[in-house]
Amino acid sequence: MDKKYLKRYVSIAVIAIISCLIIKNFSFFGKLLSIGAKSLYPLALGAVIAYIINIIMRWYESKYFPKSEKKFIKVTRRPVCLVLSILSAVAILALVLNIIVPEIINAVKLITMKVPPMFNDCKVFILKKLSEYPELQQQANDIFNEFDVKELDWSSVTENVSYFVRHGVIGIISSAVGIVSTVAGYVTNYIIALIFAIYLLLRKDKILADVNRIQAAYFSEKFNRIINRVCKTAHESFRNFFVGQFIEAIILGSLCFIGMTILKLPYAAMSGTLVGVTALIPIVGAFLGAGISAFIIMTENPMQALIFVIFLIILQQFEGNIIYPKVVGDSIGLPGIWVLAAVTVGGGLFGIVGMLVGVPLAATVYKLSFDVLEARERKLGIAPPVSETEKKTKIKEKRTKKKEKQLVKTEKSASNKKES
Repeated sequence: MDKKYLKRYVSIAVIAIISCLIIKNFSFFGKLLSIGAKSLYPLALGAVIAYIINIIMRWYESKYFPKSEKKFIKVTRRPVCLVLSILSAVAILALVLNIIVPEIINAVKLITMKVPPMFNDCKVFILKKLSEYPELQQQANDIFNEFDVKELDWSSVTENVSYFVRHGVIGIISSAVGIVSTVAGYVTNYIIALIFAIYLLLRKDKILADVNRIQAAYFSEKFNRIINRVCKTAHESFRNFFVGQFIEAIILGSLCFIGMTILKLPYAAMSGTLVGVTALIPIVGAFLGAGISAFIIMTENPMQALIFVIFLIILQQFEGNIIYPKVVGDSIGLPGIWVLAAVTVGGGLFGIVGMLVGVPLAATVYKLSFDVLEARERKLGIAPPVSETEKKTKIKEKRTKKKEKQLVKTEKSASNKKES
């Protein structure tokens, strides 16, 4: 038998045996994978932090004396730009939290003050409307009385509280210890992730050079070309999405704040910041922030909440039709229907993180799939369909050529007239 086929059959047999062992001991391998995922979590988080900060750092590096050949500038360019990038990210996060957290605390206080009187007003209104139906009025009154604070049996409440205090001290202590250990674990993971991110950013050129050496030494040229193409497409999709989405969120939040200030609506700073932050999530994000803001404004004045909802619907239409195409545009290269699908599936699987990562990931798969399709069509001699943008560019080119021909004709006719 040929050695080539022998190696293939041996590889298939080894894969089949490993697959059977994994299926037979699925719980063991599941626990093993869970332990490995927990161990690698700080490093994966550090890589994500490094990728995001690198977008800011590359902008600083392009501004930090890019044409200078001085040794001091070359040595200090990377550390200085890294420090500025981290400070910029921390400043943005601190600014957002400084605006949102105090306003949310005030809103919660306002809700606790406004909701009980609103509940009593609703109770009186409902009972008054049911006065013509005594049976329904009595049932509604009984339901309201079940939630009436004045009717609580305070002696039983006190007894239950004292029992909880006597017998639940050990549980409270164990819970407190668990919370402290969990918080310490999270803090440790974030510190390790930040240190790993700084290391990656400081030595990113050396790491990329080592990766290229490993590719050239161990993999074929065709395989390296495919992997580099996938990485380049993914990088472009993620970078364009995050940068465009961030700029679009800032514009939307600013317009929301300016519009609410002009309309003299309450909580303008909090609502604008909340709408801008949630707008980082495509499609559904801004509506989520609008719903929370509308509820908080409703506790102050229901009519103003209605005005806010109408204003934000108009702003969303303006943003979706004018701002988003101009700022983000076709940079992610993903049609709207697939954006909605990516947000839905990503949110269902991984929550908010899935919504953020789902769109650029789907854009990467979409672009690579169409690259493969176009290569297949070229191989078969099939002409790919002309897109709308290409049609528009061709129409513009034809118009410009016609104008140039007309100009040439007018110039010739004018020169002929002068000669005659």
